[in-house]
Amino acid sequence: MKKLVGILLLTAAVTGGVAFSTSAPKPMHSLEGTWELNSFCNYDANEKADTVRLPDGYRQVKMYYNGKVMWSRTDPNDTIGRFGFGKYRITADELIENIEYGDHYFMETLDTLREFRFELIIQDRSYSQITIDEEGRRSFSENYRKLN
Repeated sequence: MKKLVGILLLTAAVTGGVAFSTSAPKPMHSLEGTWELNSFCNYDANEKADTVRLPDGYRQVKMYYNGKVMWSRTDPNDTIGRFGFGKYRITADELIENIEYGDHYFMETLDTLREFRFELIIQDRSYSQITIDEEGRRSFSENYRKLN
């Protein structure tokens, strides 16, 4: 009986010690919130070739929440507004968006392409979604800053 009590006390001490000494894993980054497009970048040989600022009046906003994404864009040079809605998920280095619906012209352009995969580089208040070409090279990015 004394051995059983001793074993139980030892088990409790080890378990309690592990619980106090083991820190919780760092949470993976999150895109939850509202983001505004800040610039575009073109790539050449996987390196940034140039940064393109947005024209006056051009605005694109994305909102990520609870696995859902919604984006809208207004461009003074284009009288047709653009928007889309769908699901998203992220990994350590990838953003995957599955667009369910959007404006008529956007959906016409999509045809059957609904899943978009981007390389994801995220920092505290900004992120870049980078398009990868068929040969696995970076080609283009959209660069966002967090609004909230």
